[in-house]
Amino acid sequence: MTDHTADGPTTDQPTYPTHVEAQAQEWPGHTDGMTPTPDHGETSWRGLGRLAGKRALITGGDSGIGRATAIAYAREGADVAIAFFPAEMADADEVREIIEETGRRCLLLPTDQRTEEANQRLVELTVEGLGGLDVVVSNAGYQMGTKGGIEEFSAAQLEQVFATNFFGTFWLVKAAVPHLAPGSSIVFTTSIQAFQPSEVLLDYAATKAALNNLMVNLASELGPRGIRVNAVAPGPIWTPLIPSTFDGDKVEGFGTDTPLGRPGQPVEVAAAFVFLASDEASYVSGTVLGVTGGRAVF
Repeated sequence: MTDHTADGPTTDQPTYPTHVEAQAQEWPGHTDGMTPTPDHGETSWRGLGRLAGKRALITGGDSGIGRATAIAYAREGADVAIAFFPAEMADADEVREIIEETGRRCLLLPTDQRTEEANQRLVELTVEGLGGLDVVVSNAGYQMGTKGGIEEFSAAQLEQVFATNFFGTFWLVKAAVPHLAPGSSIVFTTSIQAFQPSEVLLDYAATKAALNNLMVNLASELGPRGIRVNAVAPGPIWTPLIPSTFDGDKVEGFGTDTPLGRPGQPVEVAAAFVFLASDEASYVSGTVLGVTGGRAVF
C-alpha cells in the first residue's frame, strides 16, 4: 500500500510476502507466532488528521483488520474503544500500548457480543469512556472451515457464526444509533465470501451476504438522520483467523489465487475504513468497498 508519512502519502510501494507456508494455531488465534508477521501499520501508517476529534468503537479490535483499523484511526486523530473476545486480552494490550503512544485514548472492552444485553453494555461503556460516539466499526467475526458439505455443519457452529457475525452486528447498531449525531458513520466488515462463497464456509458466507443486505437497508433508514452506513468487503487477508480456523495444509499458499497474486495485509484494509469514517466520504453511503486483491464484489 501507499506509505503514509508526516508530509502525506508517498508513492513508495512496500514489498509484501507473496506466499504463506502451512501453519496452524488454536482458535481464536494470536498475532504472535504467525509467519509472516502481519502488517497492521504499527510502523508504516502515519496519520494526516483525517479523523481528528472523532470517537470510534471497533469490535474485534485486538488483531487482524480490527487492530489495523484501530491503529490507523488513532494515528488519524481519533480516540478508540476496542471490543474483543476475552481470551484475546494479550493482543488487545498491545494495541492499547500502540494507540496510547500516539497520544490518543484507548478503552479495552472484553465482550462476548452474542447477546443484545452485551452490546448495549458495550455501547454504554464506550459513550461513558470516550464522552460520545461518532464511528462504529462492526468487525468482530467467527468462521470455522469444514471438510465436507452441509451435512458437516453442526447446529452449534451455525448458531455461533450467526450470533457472532450477524446478530452481534444487529444488536450493536441498535444500541449505538441513539448516540449517533448527523455526520456519524457505521461500517461493517463483510467479505468477498458474500459474492464468491466457498463451500467450506457456507455458513460464514451467508452471514456476510446478510450483512451487506442489512447495510443497504440501514443506509436507507438512517440517511435522513445524517448517519452514513457502508461496508468493507475484504478478500484473503492475512490475520489470525486464517491459521486458527483452517487446517495447516489449507493455509499453504493462502491468497495466491487473487489477480494480485498474494494475500492482503490488515493495514491495506484499514485504509478503506479510514476513508469511510472520514469527512472525505460525506456523500458515500449504502455501498460495499472491496479490498480483495482484484476479485469482483458485485
